[in-house]
Amino acid sequence: MAFQSTPSAAHFRLSAFAGVWEGEEHVAASVWTNEGKASAALSGEALFGGFFLEQRYRQMRDGAVSFEARNVFGFDGSDQAYKLYQFDSAGFAPPSPASGEWNGNELVLTKTSPRGRQRTAFTFENEDCYRMGVSFSPAGSDTWQEVVSGIYRRAALTSSNLS
Repeated sequence: MAFQSTPSAAHFRLSAFAGVWEGEEHVAASVWTNEGKASAALSGEALFGGFFLEQRYRQMRDGAVSFEARNVFGFDGSDQAYKLYQFDSAGFAPPSPASGEWNGNELVLTKTSPRGRQRTAFTFENEDCYRMGVSFSPAGSDTWQEVVSGIYRRAALTSSNLS
């Protein structure tokens, strides 16, 4: 495979996540947390000329930070799939990235870990609004359960420092 010096259109498709976003979420009851509502602040910034996009995510519940993540999205030309590496306040090191593809305005990524499978779907209603849904299937199960769902609206085109 030849060295690619400039990002492709597939890489630039991830720029849909760039900018500052605010959202309202429904958190499902799980082994990790109680059911309830949350708000979220997200900031997305292109890295390395557009090869990757870093997204910073902060969830708030009851006036306190309840979950944080750093997501790195990319496109892997070798298997023509989008990748998502997530590092979060749960502290699990990702054994491998989530992998998936765009289907119209929806990007669906799935990853497998020793705990089970996680599916994340991002559905863009337009350039200033998208929905996210995360579901989980425990190891050894074929049943999917909702983890969190939300709707996010663009607050600004430029990113902020949510670190």
